[in-house]
Amino acid sequence: MPASRRKTARESPEKCARVAPDLPAFAARFAAACRDAGLPVGPDRAERFARALVAVAPATTRRLRHCAAATLVSDPAQLPVLDGVLAAVFGEGAAEPGPSDEPRGDPNAPPLGSGPQAGTAAGGLLRTGPGRASGEPRDAGAPLVATAEERLAGREFEALSPAELALLAGAMRALRVALPQRRSRRTRPAAHGDRVDLRTTLRAAGRTAGDPVTLARRRARLRPRRLVVLCDISGSMEPYARALIQFLYCAAGAERAEVFTFATRLTRLTRALHRSTPAVALERAGRLAPDWSGGTRIGEALRRFNDEYGRPGTARGAVVLILSDGWDTGDPAVLGREMARLRAVAHRVVWANPRARHPGYEPLAGGMAAALPHCDAVVTAHSLDSLDALLVALRGQ
Repeated sequence: MPASRRKTARESPEKCARVAPDLPAFAARFAAACRDAGLPVGPDRAERFARALVAVAPATTRRLRHCAAATLVSDPAQLPVLDGVLAAVFGEGAAEPGPSDEPRGDPNAPPLGSGPQAGTAAGGLLRTGPGRASGEPRDAGAPLVATAEERLAGREFEALSPAELALLAGAMRALRVALPQRRSRRTRPAAHGDRVDLRTTLRAAGRTAGDPVTLARRRARLRPRRLVVLCDISGSMEPYARALIQFLYCAAGAERAEVFTFATRLTRLTRALHRSTPAVALERAGRLAPDWSGGTRIGEALRRFNDEYGRPGTARGAVVLILSDGWDTGDPAVLGREMARLRAVAHRVVWANPRARHPGYEPLAGGMAAALPHCDAVVTAHSLDSLDALLVALRGQ
């Protein structure tokens, strides 16, 4: 037989393990089967496997095995597990790595993904997974293919690179900071207001022969309270401070927040965050605050804030957010006294401590122990997923 005919016969559709026309479904089901068999296959590996199928277009089980081994296996000891999945899909011997590209499995079996219900052995396995009855529903769990934001949402800010932190800007823009409201001195017309608008009532009485038939009323306007943020930018807190500053720039409702940073000194960054991109805002913050990654003197920084900004008006009736792990090189008594002064004028004080995420955490540090009695809420704010608890604490619910 000529070589061309032998090649055609060897790679005929009846003898090749072709990828299903629905490539995303096949990749997801095959990755799920590998995960059920014991391989540590997550969304990132499933995505790489799907891209490998598109690039290679494997026409034989051997080539499919190469794609799966390169993208779904992280240790040579896991290859037997992968071979077992391939054998369950394509028949005994399908997963054996051979020197040639000759197909494995039953030559009379229909192609993968064919049939009225994709009811081949491969299709059935990929829907149920190995070791599960064909009629038993499979728990889908988390989707196998996730976006970059979904993969990074649960990681700590401390473990994110600057590029990965920038990828979370889109997700942070979807968040909204809803603060408690306060009564303003300005009023607005209201049908059932608690104040009578004499000027509007007399003006309307001119149309009824001077008789005030209808009393116009007004009600005080409600405005969101001011948000004041104090970020600890010492060495241990610098990654979390950068993430929180980016969050304050991106999240709706936080564009008017008063932002201060402190380590060995207090620096006001409100103007630096105004009308810029997150990258520019972080660059300006690093330039204006020369004590980035320095030591921590929380008590002295709070004393200066209370004297120059907080008690004169910035913190009065405001929601104050402090981001710090509580490690203070100064006297804890100073921090406790300044926290009491701040709490006396603020509407609400929220402390975000990333170290509180660990189970069994206790405020044993002197600074945190001194500040805790004056806080309305303590949250972690260590990842994108934990920002929901921060938003609830700021809202006061």
